[in-house]
Amino acid sequence: MSSVKSAKSSVYTEEAETTSAAHRAIQAQTAKDDKRNPKEEVEQAMQAGARKYPEPPMPAQHLKKPGVEADLEIAPMCDAPFYKGSEKLKNKVAIITGGDSGIGRSVAILYAREGADICVLYLDEHEDAEQTKKMVEAEGQKCLLISGDVTNREFCFDAVKKTLDTFGKLDVLVNNAAFQLHVANFEDLTEEHFDRTLKTNVYGYFHMAQAAVPHMKSGSAIINTGSVTGLMGNKDLLDYSLTKGGIHAFTRSLATHLIPKGIRVNAVAPGPVWTPLNPADKEAKDVAHFGESTPMKRPAQPEEIAPAYVFLASTHCSSYITGEILPIIGGYSGG
Repeated sequence: MSSVKSAKSSVYTEEAETTSAAHRAIQAQTAKDDKRNPKEEVEQAMQAGARKYPEPPMPAQHLKKPGVEADLEIAPMCDAPFYKGSEKLKNKVAIITGGDSGIGRSVAILYAREGADICVLYLDEHEDAEQTKKMVEAEGQKCLLISGDVTNREFCFDAVKKTLDTFGKLDVLVNNAAFQLHVANFEDLTEEHFDRTLKTNVYGYFHMAQAAVPHMKSGSAIINTGSVTGLMGNKDLLDYSLTKGGIHAFTRSLATHLIPKGIRVNAVAPGPVWTPLNPADKEAKDVAHFGESTPMKRPAQPEEIAPAYVFLASTHCSSYITGEILPIIGGYSGG
């Protein structure tokens, strides 16, 4: 019996040795190929859009909170001149929180280009808000501006009421307002700071959704702004990353909950985007390198993100999509 086992073992051993030799032969060939064709490091930012976008170094500039877009040395590119509307949101009404600048402004412009009237909620960046209104109206649509803080539940419900009083309905809610501020040491993250981030990024979304849902009909949509930090984490943005991960979970849970009402809920999770948010967070020297660590080696511009919000809002494009988190992060490094 033992001799049979030994024979079998011998056959398998010889086969294993042959396989190992084959592994080494492939390894040796790969080593030769690597020497002959050294890896090329990507030196230039990827430009794959309809027009060229700014590349690092970005202006080494720091803004005071909440950050005014008009103060940025390089204005975010938000008007998407090559994007042609096709009535994807014709006769719709949308509320966009944080719609005065950045991603929110670009979403407002494209929604208007697709035929929607817009209500923009913002803090106190009045100059930015007025500019957004002009750009929406240039698309032939109406724009209502409402200044206030989404951490205040009463304000959120009042803003929805004003939107209904002005436009008569509500079809799309874009939760986009956010508070972000880095902390280098976890021990320095104060309860006040932690509360402000949660109140803005989570409570604000919660308040707005609760205020909006009773007035939304089948075919309506909610789009939440998540973040790559909610997917990957960020060592200097612990509280912000926590809220964005929470927003992703909130999106999936609320999507399931609202299926019987015919209301779809999805999220966009951007990587670095050139908006006032980050220059109002980072030190000037760090802003200069903003976005260069992505595989594309540059930050996105708002107009590169906004079409995803159109896609997720339109019943023509995404009627079978709910509970999804759409990352737009400039590529994956592969470790």
